[in-house]
Amino acid sequence: MEQRGSDKHGPRLDDQQKHETEGMVRGGGTTHAEEWKEPEAMPAPGEESSKSYPPGHEPGTPSGITPQGVDIRSDLAKWLSDAHWPAGHDDLVRHADSAGAPDRVVDMVRSLPDRQYRNVADVAKALGLGVEKRRW
Repeated sequence: MEQRGSDKHGPRLDDQQKHETEGMVRGGGTTHAEEWKEPEAMPAPGEESSKSYPPGHEPGTPSGITPQGVDIRSDLAKWLSDAHWPAGHDDLVRHADSAGAPDRVVDMVRSLPDRQYRNVADVAKALGLGVEKRRW
């Protein structure tokens, strides 16, 4: 009497599972059942996507702001986001100094007009970094 691999499945399903795992059992690498585990090949240098974006519309750049403006706003947010808002000019300068912000950030904050600011976006607008245009 021939012994089957499992009493929960029929002989046909047992044979199919045996076929799918044969590569693993023999140590020959992945099987067709494990193709999802294989990483995709990286493009060779020069073969990257040639998709280009119009200036100011690169991925991650909101309409109305330049990529440089995004970087500067990011630096400002990193060092000022935990300030107590609304905040005045002197409060923001003190906060940037006490947080250990880089000189370029402290200099930008010092250059702000003396008034109250509601948030980092308000600071960026006062510095002329552009305003995000939202589409509704």
